[in-house]
Amino acid sequence: MSPFMKFFNFLYDSLPPSTWFLVQRHNLASSSETDEVVRSGIIGELIYIWKETRIFVFIPILKFLVTMCLVMSFLLFIERVYMSVVVVIVKLLRRTPEKVHKWEAINDDDLELAHTNYPMVLIQIPMYNEKEVCQLSIGAACRLSWPLDRMIVQVLDDSTDPASKELVNAECDKWARKGINIMSEIRDNRIGYKAGALKAGMMHNYVKQCEFVAIFDADFQPDPDFLARTIPFLIHNREISLVQCRWKFVNANECLMTRMQEMSLNYHFLAEQESGSSIHAFFGFNGTAGVWRIAALNEAGGWKDRTTVEDMDLAVRACLHGWKFVYVHNVEVKNELPSTFKAYRFQQHRWSCGPANLWRKMTMEILQNKKVSAWKKLYLIYNFFFIRKIVVHIFTFVFYCLILPATVLFPELQVPKWATVYVPSTITLLNALATPRSLHLLVFWILFENVMSMHRTKATFIGLLEAGRVNEWVVTEKLGDTLKSKLIAKATTKLYTRFGQRINWRELVVGLYIFICGCYDFAYGGSYFYVYLFLQACAFFVAGVGYIGTIVPIG
Repeated sequence: MSPFMKFFNFLYDSLPPSTWFLVQRHNLASSSETDEVVRSGIIGELIYIWKETRIFVFIPILKFLVTMCLVMSFLLFIERVYMSVVVVIVKLLRRTPEKVHKWEAINDDDLELAHTNYPMVLIQIPMYNEKEVCQLSIGAACRLSWPLDRMIVQVLDDSTDPASKELVNAECDKWARKGINIMSEIRDNRIGYKAGALKAGMMHNYVKQCEFVAIFDADFQPDPDFLARTIPFLIHNREISLVQCRWKFVNANECLMTRMQEMSLNYHFLAEQESGSSIHAFFGFNGTAGVWRIAALNEAGGWKDRTTVEDMDLAVRACLHGWKFVYVHNVEVKNELPSTFKAYRFQQHRWSCGPANLWRKMTMEILQNKKVSAWKKLYLIYNFFFIRKIVVHIFTFVFYCLILPATVLFPELQVPKWATVYVPSTITLLNALATPRSLHLLVFWILFENVMSMHRTKATFIGLLEAGRVNEWVVTEKLGDTLKSKLIAKATTKLYTRFGQRINWRELVVGLYIFICGCYDFAYGGSYFYVYLFLQACAFFVAGVGYIGTIVPIG
């Protein structure tokens, strides 16, 4: 008998004899025997109800959830191993994009022909109150090595902050005086958010002369040779519509939270984007650091704001029209990771809610499409959406943060070792290999990802059910070097005034649940499982009091 049941039987046996009453109960171990006389009273009745509810309600439900989690664990394992095998084969065979696809540097030796060899390129930079980083992105775009008369820099400024507007206008004027063909386009509304700004930008007459469009978010800084290394893929391969490049994080070392993000995103680019590009010529557009063929963008229906992942929406629609994508891993674009926990939570909500909502909206459209093969349809619906955007978030939170802690309270739940040790260890190691310098942070990454899985799971269900916050768009806060230099001076005087505002009750509640399970396992368990439970509870508590990431003071 488990310690949990012994505890309730102790209470049961301690009832005074004066409260006895006769009740016949069936013994679950044998149908021919009956239980002994049950003592009455409120406590006795509650214990009896709890026993029956535990046996006939909680345990069956938990066993069903365990079975579902085991299935999801196996599916995730197969998916991760599959992607890793693809990447290993690509690396061993040295199948770089330049070898797989036709790629030739643009010939500018003949000055008379050089002008016609360079296609017209539009460079879009959407921004909203990005005063900390706007000058960096505009400056980097204007420094691109491309004939000045063959590119147009378009700054799509939806800012409502006067200081941000002034900085953007001043930066645009500065580069215009240097001969850069730069346009600052301002809308009088924010309809459609980023998708609305990009769509409005494509409607200007001067865009009609452009063949390709490069897109950079406000904190992205491409190297001068970015266009020279990406445009040739589009020039020489008419079936390619998108060239996506890798992100390089300039503030990865800022705090532990940014190191964790770097590990996750490096795996995303190395495994998900690389394998999708190599096998299926499809992957999700990351919304920035990429170049589109404008004809493909228009054929796919242009930008739509029906979800918060307008980039993924466009990519799926372009794929359904038969267009191919290429991911170039060796072209990096510098950018900034969100370094405050609040900004990161908002970003992850958008990145988790949007794909789930898009999957709901596009599943039938994918199934009914006549231009792509059944194999690609299966890949889109199952691999790209269901496993990577739905299952991974729900499984991580439900299994590691709810079910596994519950096994110490319900010994009847049997979870095989392969699901608790071998599979998660393999998946974790595969992820860690994408960022070898952070191998020593693996435990922190596991705990942090489990904490974030709670927010991702909530956002996933919001997207699937189209609940209240399904279309919530909060621009990811960037601190930039200017603001970061001021934090140290202010943090000491403002830290205590922000503590109450940093409290996150959901994390504290989940942390308390895991901590209680850990205490029970420590007192009655026969293993050292409580070590994981206490560490995970601490991770939730740290996030719950907001002591994670960069703390930005008020004022």
